[in-house]
Amino acid sequence: MVVLLVAFGIVLLGAVAQAVSGFGYALVTVPLLAAALDPRGAVVVSALTGIGVTLIAAVRERAYARWRVALALTGSAVLGLPVGLLVLAYAPERVLRALIAVVVLGCVALVWSGARFRTGRVGLGSVGVLVGVLTAATGTNGPPLVAAFHSLGYDPRTFRATIAATFAGTGLMGLAGFAATGQVHADVVRTALVALPAVPLGWWLGNRLFHRIAPVVFRRIVLFGLLGSAGAALAGLAGLAG
Repeated sequence: MVVLLVAFGIVLLGAVAQAVSGFGYALVTVPLLAAALDPRGAVVVSALTGIGVTLIAAVRERAYARWRVALALTGSAVLGLPVGLLVLAYAPERVLRALIAVVVLGCVALVWSGARFRTGRVGLGSVGVLVGVLTAATGTNGPPLVAAFHSLGYDPRTFRATIAATFAGTGLMGLAGFAATGQVHADVVRTALVALPAVPLGWWLGNRLFHRIAPVVFRRIVLFGLLGSAGAALAGLAGLAG
């Protein structure tokens, strides 16, 4: 019962982060859920509870999304998805935890440094393939999208809308892959159902904050949120090593 309540709180925090920054749901929930559950369960629970957030955001913000970019990224993500599913199914638990920590820290570094990716057809295609791998392997597929959209110079509203549209497509593909490979079982479904009511509550709270945040503050919130998530990922690795 305690684990279920903890999962509810983690999902609430992730939904607030997603509404405020446009991403961050999985980057918050997966490392924290991995500490409370296990890495594979964390990835699937995060995907099950988060898909509603991204679908709702994609629909509500559709007028601001760059749909051609989102569709191109989602299409190329199909190529990386099978690789990610293999990693999730066969990688040892320690490797999965380490991979989650590295991805979260990588996102912190990308946003902090303002790193930019090539945004031509080849560049976006490469980002999409990487997103597909991360969607299935760790659930934390935001880092390459953050760098790509910063490179495109999107304002916060366009950023949030376009990344939601991309997450919606890749999230649905990821769930189909998890179901096909037997990763969706009774334990993760039960945890996801208990935590699910936290999603609309967190989105409502975060959305109210979003409309009161200036672009400069927006960037700072993204950075501090990711630093906290990275700290959680490192703490999980330290606990496993101990």
